Amino acid sequence: MALELVLIPAGTRLEKNGDGEPLNVSASETRTFLCHLMVTDQIEQESLDVSIWGSADGRDFGKKPLLKLPQQFYRGTTKMVLDISLRPEVTFLRAKWELNRWGRVSPTPMFVAELQLEEIPPMLREIATRRVALTSGGES
Repeated sequence: MALELVLIPAGTRLEKNGDGEPLNVSASETRTFLCHLMVTDQIEQESLDVSIWGSADGRDFGKKPLLKLPQQFYRGTTKMVLDISLRPEVTFLRAKWELNRWGRVSPTPMFVAELQLEEIPPMLREIATRRVALTSGGES
């Protein structure tokens, strides 16, 4: 069964910069995830930057994120793939968000968002072999 992680719970109101809780990903078989960032509410003249950070011990997340999602200004969904299969030292993931507000209205930014990661399951070897055989003219 594919691993599912919630780095920012549904309905989270973001009004200042912050970090999510570290989540252990050692149970992941493929270490590759489809990331869904959903913005369900916002006000005008603001931006949201969300990134995903990795750590070996759940405390030190380094100085550079593993993935930066595209900057958000409006409601909607953004999807990206996070592949940590070549980063065996990464055992924990967490989200980090930064908000920016400009204009003359209320100075406090506000987004309602969530970030879910869904493990991409491994491709079955027999299906991959069968596809190669079909494209090369062989029989399965």
